[in-house]
Amino acid sequence: MVECSVCGCGWVSVDGCGAGCGSGQPAFTDGTLPRLQRKDVFATPDRSFGRLDDFCRTGLAAITFALRDAGLEQWSEKRPIAVYAASGNGCLAVDRAYYATVATDNGALASPQLFAYTLPNTFLGEAARRFGLCGNCMVINCARDNFAAVLHCAIDSIASAEHEQVLVGYCDLDISGPLKAPGALFLLLRRRDENSSSALHISTDTTGAIRCNGEPLADIGDLLAELGNG
Repeated sequence: MVECSVCGCGWVSVDGCGAGCGSGQPAFTDGTLPRLQRKDVFATPDRSFGRLDDFCRTGLAAITFALRDAGLEQWSEKRPIAVYAASGNGCLAVDRAYYATVATDNGALASPQLFAYTLPNTFLGEAARRFGLCGNCMVINCARDNFAAVLHCAIDSIASAEHEQVLVGYCDLDISGPLKAPGALFLLLRRRDENSSSALHISTDTTGAIRCNGEPLADIGDLLAELGNG
């Protein structure tokens, strides 16, 4: 068994966006996500952010805040940090919008702008490019009440020494995701050692169940509660 320290946390919810563990954690509820602008995420001008669709903006923002919270936003050399994300519907809204352009005039007006965002892992590639991440990047289609699969991927990746650090979380624009609320939440995990200052530790027990600080996690809601107490 390996224990992983939670070294960074970032989120986007209907109440806004932010980073860090503790009392400032948001209550993920149903509603309309804010239309994120560049200045909400990055302090300097960034033309490419304006081209991103809402799904990519939401996921990229949460990853950015998690890296910032972990002190890993700045980089000079590529880093073998993996990203594992869960999503219920992924980029389905963009897929539908793109198909509507394909169905017009036998595809003559198919939108290349929309086509660029018709894969659910596009925002992971965007994060990898911006932050020099060269580890595995994967989106897992996650049933509403099953966030354990993506956490297992992250923990197993660290336990096998495939990656020393992993970003793990979820992103959805509707209530299909594991929190039954639109938004994104990402954590930066690394193997726990005697120098770890993190108050939160995630692991699996001998049965494969996920635990946080030794206590079993029934779902991502329990994890969010622990983050709020961290």
